[in-house]
Amino acid sequence: MTKHIPLNVLDLVSVSEGRTVSDAIDASMETAQLADKLGYKRMWFAEHHNGTYLASMATSVLITRAAAMTDRIRVGSGGIMLPNHAPLQVAEDFGTLAQMFPNRIDLGLGRAPGTDGLTAQLLSRSGAEPQDFANSIYDLIGWFSDEGQAHSVPGVTSGVGTGTKVPMWVLGSSVNGASIAGQLGLPFSLATHFSPDDFEKKLDLYRSSFNSTAPTSLIDKPYAMAGINVVVAPTDEEAQSIWTTTQRMILDVRTGNRRPLQPPVAPEDMGSDQERAFAESMLNVKAVGSPETVRKELEDFVERSGVDELIVMTYAYDPEDKFRSMKLLADLWF
Repeated sequence: MTKHIPLNVLDLVSVSEGRTVSDAIDASMETAQLADKLGYKRMWFAEHHNGTYLASMATSVLITRAAAMTDRIRVGSGGIMLPNHAPLQVAEDFGTLAQMFPNRIDLGLGRAPGTDGLTAQLLSRSGAEPQDFANSIYDLIGWFSDEGQAHSVPGVTSGVGTGTKVPMWVLGSSVNGASIAGQLGLPFSLATHFSPDDFEKKLDLYRSSFNSTAPTSLIDKPYAMAGINVVVAPTDEEAQSIWTTTQRMILDVRTGNRRPLQPPVAPEDMGSDQERAFAESMLNVKAVGSPETVRKELEDFVERSGVDELIVMTYAYDPEDKFRSMKLLADLWF
């Protein structure tokens, strides 16, 4: 049987139709507490802006609350979209978190803005070009080091970040992201949950380009995580019904419809054949079904990808469906 590698949870603090943002944040914190209790390794929060169906905008604030409400699980960013932030502020925020919650904080970094172009302009603080991204990471490593000094701005310290050595990951959905992670010698988290095409090629590129001697390198050998969409229910039929909420969400994203998450519908009522095909093309790295169905699909994906960890994305209109899915997944995997 395929080795059961660590499982993690990615949360976007989704807002369901008829519920409030406050409800969504409360459900997200309950997700963190449940993941902590069930044995998941990490709970990461994404960063998205200018939307009504997601409340994962102030990522470090969510991390702070979730870490305070849990005991064991690592809590982090999946990710901090670095172009939206001044690197020194990131070092200070995550240095503070590492001081408050020692050995429990992860810093995942991405180059995409996590929003539309106009909103990205309003948020922009640092460069998104590969070299700018690499330079910012180099500075962050310096600010988290025992010396607490950045490469590009000697004499400026992060203070609270000094000596914390916060673990950093590069997030990516493309061959460019894979190459950057490899060249920097950092762990790589691949967004296969929404960008599934050629994932084997991207992971191979990351591994082949890995440079353990880079000044930014924090690990000795490649280490990869991949995202996967998961819905577990007692039967395949019920899981497929719950899954239609995710399909409807991705179609809304495609058309610019920023409404909250919609309730499930019968699979045959999901839309046209073309719409269903588009949703499946975007979301085909998935494990949706009964426990036995999901176990097989997860094991098959782990064997194909060779990743070291999985990070699970579960959208559900009813938070109780998500909680049940997490419990069933833990029962079949741990």
